[in-house]
Amino acid sequence: MSNSAARKIEKSADAYRSIGEAADELGLQPHVLRYWETKFKKQLKPLKRRDGRRMFRPEDMDALRAIQTLVHDQGMTLKGAAKLLSEQGVGSVLEGQARIVAPADSVEAAPQSSPAREMQETVRQAFQASSPQSPATGTTERLETILSDLTDIKARLDAARQKQAA
Repeated sequence: MSNSAARKIEKSADAYRSIGEAADELGLQPHVLRYWETKFKKQLKPLKRRDGRRMFRPEDMDALRAIQTLVHDQGMTLKGAAKLLSEQGVGSVLEGQARIVAPADSVEAAPQSSPAREMQETVRQAFQASSPQSPATGTTERLETILSDLTDIKARLDAARQKQAA
C-alpha cells in the first residue's frame, strides 16, 4: 500500500497519532504542536518512542482541540488558555461549558483592589489635580519618583507571577 493510500485511511478515535497526523487532523503545523507542548505541560503529555517521535494519545488530541478552540477561535493568549484549562479542564472547553470570562473580568464583579493599585490611583489623581500654575515645591519630582518606584514594583510582581505560572 502506498503512502498516499495509507494517509487516506481514517484512524479510530482511540488510535495514537504521530505529530504529523495530529497536525493534519487539526489543520495546524507540527511546530505549533511542539510549541504548545512546552506551554501546556499539564494537559499535553504525548508518549515519546525510543526514536524520539511523539505519539499523541486520544486525551492529548482532546487537549489540542481545546487549546485550538481557546487560542484560535476565542482569541485567548496561551497563558490565559493554560490557566483556564488548569482551572476548568479540557472537558468543559470541549463541551462548550467553560467560562471564558473570569469573574474578575465580568461587568458585575467589582474591580480587583490591592495596595499597589490604590497607590497608583492616588499618584494618578495627584498628577491630575496639580495645576501647572502653582505646583508645590518638589511635589512633581516626588510624585514622579513614586510613580517610577511603583512601575518598577509592578514589573517585578508581573515577572514573579509569570515565573510562578510557568
